Amino acid sequence: MGKIYYDSDADPAIISNKTVAVIGFGSQGHAHALNLFDSGIRVVVGLREGSPSRVLAEESGLMVMSPAKAAEAADVIMMLVPDQHMGTLYDAEIAPALEPGNALLFAHGFNIHFDVISPPAGVDVAMVAPKGPGHLVRRTYTEGSGVPCLLAVHQDATGSTHDLALSYAWGIGGTRAGVLNTTFKEETETDLFGEQVILCGGVSELIKASFDTLVEAGYQPESAYFETLHELKLIVDLLYEGGLSWMRYSISDTAEYGDYTRGPRIVTDETRAEMRQILKEIQSGSFAEEWLAESFAGAKNLTATRDREQELQIETVGSALRAMMPFLVPKSPPT
Repeated sequence: MGKIYYDSDADPAIISNKTVAVIGFGSQGHAHALNLFDSGIRVVVGLREGSPSRVLAEESGLMVMSPAKAAEAADVIMMLVPDQHMGTLYDAEIAPALEPGNALLFAHGFNIHFDVISPPAGVDVAMVAPKGPGHLVRRTYTEGSGVPCLLAVHQDATGSTHDLALSYAWGIGGTRAGVLNTTFKEETETDLFGEQVILCGGVSELIKASFDTLVEAGYQPESAYFETLHELKLIVDLLYEGGLSWMRYSISDTAEYGDYTRGPRIVTDETRAEMRQILKEIQSGSFAEEWLAESFAGAKNLTATRDREQELQIETVGSALRAMMPFLVPKSPPT
């Protein structure tokens, strides 16, 4: 089992004696910047002119500069802009500001692992990757806990990169929950695999296919929605709390028997073979090349698919049902 680090293993003085530039103020960016700020660390936020996030960051009491100025002012630069835009931003604004002894941090290994970004030799390069979305990184911090993080060192120019990264993890609340050592390769490839095969791609397709199967068989769309999407949270919460065994203990014997006997008919040998193929595409870099090419061409396929998926029956039915649930705050993507 890999070593897991906690608060007692981190030295808060290391990051407290640095100025940190958080480049980006989106899901992860706002959480890192605010958590570091609340931990007493000097933080500047790097945002382009006209960014809609500028007002949000300034209203939170943070100092905002251009990415280039923020990088110049900082000892530690955390890159928290989307993968597809990071390389261009780095080349134009971050790289010219780097000096020997600076630290360049990432919350995902994509751009380092696939050689989109190649930092100079005198700079420390590490990753502190929370295993949860930014709003949870922020919320759990304010509640006194934190989100587990992964830590990896790609380049140790100063000999103290690991300690610096662990101190940074303390600053965002990660050492409260545990920080696991990994590598840029392992984090990047497992993260992409998880997103594509289960967390996003696999779950989304299972939900849509099961909903369509019930509706095509004549069942009410509302009943199908509750059964195939709404109740999923209940199961995921059980899995989160105690793994597969706790989930199976908590459901009915009927459901458990159906799990064991019917689940393997859904995830077949063919499915597993496709999982292995997807992993090969990730490992070879072909997925990264495909995604970057799509992005550089204007992401037309992504945009068209996004628009088409929002018009699916399961989305329209779900939107209407959720509007009748007073315990939910309505959420929908911007148009």
